Amino acid sequence: MKPSLAVLIPTLMALTLFLPAFAAAPDAGSDENLWLEDVTGDKSLDWVRAENARTVAELGESEAFKAMQAHFLEILDSDARIPMVEKIGPYYYNFWRDKSHARGLWRRTSLAEYRKPTPAWETVLDLDSLGRAEKENWAWKGADPLPPAGERCLIRLSRGGADATVQREFDLKTKAFVANGFVLPESKSTLAWIDRDRLFVGCAFDSTQMTHSGYPRIVKEWTRGTPIHSATTVFEGKIEDVGSNAFHDFTPGYERDFVVRGPAFFSNELYLKRGDQLVKIDKPDDAEARPFRDWLLILLRTDWKVGGTTWPAGALIAERFDDFMAGKRDFQAIFRPDERTSLASYSVLRSSVVLNELDNVKSKIFVARQQGAGWSATPVAGLPEFGSITDDAVDSYTSDDFWLVTNDFLSPTTLLLCGADGTPEALKHSPAFFDGSRDEVSQHEAISKDGTHIPYFEVAPSDLKPDGNTPTILTGYGGFEVPELPSYNGVRGAGWLEKGGVLVVANIRGGGEFGPHWHQSAILANRPRAYEDFIAVAEDLVRRKVTSPPHLACVGGSNGGLLVGNMLTMRPDLWGAIVCHSPLLDMKRYHLLLAGASWEAEYGNPDDPKQWEFISTFSPYQNVKPGVKYPRVLFTSSTRDDRVHPGHARKMVARMKAQGHDVLYYENTEGGHAGADTNAQQAFVNALTYAFLWQQLR
Repeated sequence: MKPSLAVLIPTLMALTLFLPAFAAAPDAGSDENLWLEDVTGDKSLDWVRAENARTVAELGESEAFKAMQAHFLEILDSDARIPMVEKIGPYYYNFWRDKSHARGLWRRTSLAEYRKPTPAWETVLDLDSLGRAEKENWAWKGADPLPPAGERCLIRLSRGGADATVQREFDLKTKAFVANGFVLPESKSTLAWIDRDRLFVGCAFDSTQMTHSGYPRIVKEWTRGTPIHSATTVFEGKIEDVGSNAFHDFTPGYERDFVVRGPAFFSNELYLKRGDQLVKIDKPDDAEARPFRDWLLILLRTDWKVGGTTWPAGALIAERFDDFMAGKRDFQAIFRPDERTSLASYSVLRSSVVLNELDNVKSKIFVARQQGAGWSATPVAGLPEFGSITDDAVDSYTSDDFWLVTNDFLSPTTLLLCGADGTPEALKHSPAFFDGSRDEVSQHEAISKDGTHIPYFEVAPSDLKPDGNTPTILTGYGGFEVPELPSYNGVRGAGWLEKGGVLVVANIRGGGEFGPHWHQSAILANRPRAYEDFIAVAEDLVRRKVTSPPHLACVGGSNGGLLVGNMLTMRPDLWGAIVCHSPLLDMKRYHLLLAGASWEAEYGNPDDPKQWEFISTFSPYQNVKPGVKYPRVLFTSSTRDDRVHPGHARKMVARMKAQGHDVLYYENTEGGHAGADTNAQQAFVNALTYAFLWQQLR
């Protein structure tokens, strides 16, 4: 699906992590494994190859493994998957990988054709052919069209799946790259259209242009036919900031330019560009603001008292844009949260706003319209009562149509097209990729150390015997205001649920399940609350005799990798196995490695002795010890991960092995932060994961 203009909101800008690739950090004194931070050094890669060989020899050479891997690849390559689309001009575009197109096809069709069971597609760009011709392992990172006609776009290509991209102008009429068009070399710079011949560039080509976090610090306006170094500077942020960018609002009749400065991960400043002047939008720094036709929408993270009213954190409020700029503060509420509801997302359409509400971690969709002195929200009928739903505009400039995608743990994905009246039409259904007929989904609550009730989802056989012997995976995230929602995963279902395993997803604090307060209650010095919540869920599973420690594993990636890394060091007695993907683990140096400096608002600054005092309590690399009986761990990472440095996982493995612990490590040479780029790579890493879990938990 096409991302909405919300990608321009500064917080989400930070999540895209435009950072310098593969830099080694400064000396760390007593860190005996610092050499493993040299991502592509010969010594480091020799170590990686040896660890990979050991892991594959143990897990990846049996006939059972090969059969599982082949089955996973069949699921990932299936032609029965829904080809999700984005509308650009008159066409509907889809990026597609299968067994014949490992790197992928960018293709298009008409809506009438798309409605058919097997649409006819026109190939626009073949990445496999392009990669062969240019001798590059290109990975698709998306295309940014020039509204409204969408005849040109900026295509982002990555070497091996890294976040750093090469950006090249592409003509959708001729289906070819534009001769002498806009081109940016590999970097984490940002581009945004102003018009056909001008772009905003967030420059991240060298250290003079970047913040300490590695994001663009300088925003320039670049005119076609001129060298990038002569582009006009529009804005300069501070080197201590997270980053800066700019964008043009193409809404007909409301065309405006904006500049965004992000001083920290959860704060931002928005400026309206009037000629050469930048006029600051007067809002709370931790709120997200965006233009919507003649309105300014503001999503709050903390309570805001303004105009005689106190608006609660998590509320979405609106004021006429020109009135707001003139000093008026007579806001209208579009969404108000309560104790168990939050706004997961929203999409702007031509004349209305789609609200995606979480009610006790279950999705509900409303269409909000301005009427008279306020806004009214109408629920979209005919949607599942349980599960998760994602929303997106079809074309926010010209239409009130919108997409909805529904699924849950056992219900395959359905794509719906909703018209202006909010009536959903099911366009596509994904088939079932595993037999879930013997399973059921239930929701439970555990009580954390401080008495907070922590919900969690459980997917288990309907005839589960409460004898504590069932292999069980517990997973979670608990960070950056990101909720963990029910979702259908054919590989997970085939590799785990279909074989009788139990899956549990914990909605711990630090996430966004119940709005900003749920997140803010587990950051900085309070971060251990997220780990206490996760432990409480694990203990509740044991208390209910769903499973027991020898049969219980925790699995997490990225910030979730930090979560399960802390489960290793804090409660090794609770687990029979742990799988730790692309993790943060060395919290003493995380802010020096790639994206780390941008996350200090979440974790704290380890260079501050007072903050290191609490950070040190949840830094697994510093807390792992010899002589402790730890569950066996499988760590995975990617050489091309330029978001979370692979040194975290490498060093943890090296230290644990030196202490005499038995751990496994696998590092994919491609894949970026996702750990795998092609379907074949995904199938292999997933097969390693489930082979390891079944081996340890049976």
